[in-house]
Amino acid sequence: MRIPLFPLDTVLFPGTALPLHIFEERYREMIGECLTQDKEFGVVRAEGDKLAIIGCTAKVVRVLEHYPDGRMDILCEGERRFEIEGLDESRTFLQADVDFFEDEGAGSTRMEREECAALHFATLHLAGIDSPAMHLDLNAPVAFQLADALPSDLGFKQQLLGSRSDADRTTRLRDFYNEMLPKLQSVAGDAPSGRVM
Repeated sequence: MRIPLFPLDTVLFPGTALPLHIFEERYREMIGECLTQDKEFGVVRAEGDKLAIIGCTAKVVRVLEHYPDGRMDILCEGERRFEIEGLDESRTFLQADVDFFEDEGAGSTRMEREECAALHFATLHLAGIDSPAMHLDLNAPVAFQLADALPSDLGFKQQLLGSRSDADRTTRLRDFYNEMLPKLQSVAGDAPSGRVM
């Protein structure tokens, strides 16, 4: 299937929100087509002039603001993961032939998801990061939601996006939190009280 591509310095996960400010003419054209034809576009991580092979489609949920000069603010949501098979540069914006894929094998257990969520919030709390209100349904996979709220490096997020197992993603996240927590606890323990060093 051929889809329009929006290369960005971000990693989009299925079921997560992505606000965008559209100002370049080529992307105004692309988003305009997606709106009139009610179709999705692909968000893929761009690192310099390199593109990741795995991306996630985005659907425009709402146009937040339409400016007189044609710029717009939109709110999108991640939909389906894909793997790029080939690029098409025949239009002003990039397009790609893609294969969509789903998870394979057994998912994580509820107990594993509960542990992962608890570690997530403990990590953010110790790091002093305000976590946005998040509704987690622990009867379903939550790794993408947790990873989206994580201020970790994009390389790690890209690995999670490409993983075809929820159990694997949940384990990787748990290991990440278990590695980070002792470091954060050590910093918190060393923090001076009432003194500026």
